[in-house]
Amino acid sequence: MARATIRDVAAASGLSISTINRALHEPGKVRAGTLRAVMQAAESVGFYGLGSIRDGLRTGRPKVRIAVLLLQRNRMLYRTLGKALETAAQAVSSHEVVIRIEHLEELSAQKVSDGLIELAKDADLIGVVSIEHPLVAATIEGLNEKGIKVFALISQLTARCSVGYVGLDAWKVGRTAGWAFDSICKQPGKIGILVGNHRYRCQETNESGFRSYFREHSNGFELLEPQSTFESATIARDVTEVLLSRHENLKGLFVSGGGVSGALAALRDSGRGREVVAVGYDLTEATRAALLDGTLNLLISHPMDSLAREAIAAMIRAFDGGPSFPPQSISLPFEILTPENL
Repeated sequence: MARATIRDVAAASGLSISTINRALHEPGKVRAGTLRAVMQAAESVGFYGLGSIRDGLRTGRPKVRIAVLLLQRNRMLYRTLGKALETAAQAVSSHEVVIRIEHLEELSAQKVSDGLIELAKDADLIGVVSIEHPLVAATIEGLNEKGIKVFALISQLTARCSVGYVGLDAWKVGRTAGWAFDSICKQPGKIGILVGNHRYRCQETNESGFRSYFREHSNGFELLEPQSTFESATIARDVTEVLLSRHENLKGLFVSGGGVSGALAALRDSGRGREVVAVGYDLTEATRAALLDGTLNLLISHPMDSLAREAIAAMIRAFDGGPSFPPQSISLPFEILTPENL
């Protein structure tokens, strides 16, 4: 019987001859899933080069190019996440992970779309924090058609293709915030709600979970209509000042979006910081200081190191799984911080 050739391995695996050649001679440039498929095909036809492929599987480190698009660099949340992602990528031993982190200063859907398209020129997978918008969804669908999988970080995204997600269960975040007010407030009253932008699904779902808690527990609280801060500390301060002036019976303030430093400054300056129970979202310089001085009573926060490790691991699994492997969705347990456990 004639000795099996590269052409036979290609036919048995359904891969191209050039892919089989790379698996033999440059295994570090071939995905682990593809190497395994080549190995199985080579074994089935009795190919002589099994040793080379085994060595590639054992010692070759496939190169994975990951690009991440985050929001403003001046916000501690996204600086921290960017550094955590870089650290998690460097800690991977099974693959050579090349990671690129970019920050958006303007948060429009067009800027997100343009940023994704630019990053896709030199990436196998993309992570992004973005608003939910038809233009963003269309861009993700276009990238998916080119074989580039996208993972939403912190705030979920939808499209007519699978979009991965690594972040918190926002519904549980909202219900936990509701429980906190119910437990901490000494008597019922009005609760103000600040959101950064309703197009961030995490903030919209936070609010839904928050209202769900109070619908279930009829306990005398009145939830005011949510006010948007547009992710701006200046606007958050103005909105909080209006809430405080209009509602003498304001017993709580739930800040589930950007601009928290402005809201906290308004609470301090009003002299009602100890009177109004405040629950915030994510650990920053401003929220840490507010917890310590008593302006903020409780904080619900992303576990940044865990989020970064899970995101990088999920992206590598999607890379190794090949085109038919859908990106996964992972909900992480959140951190609850008080002045006593900082």
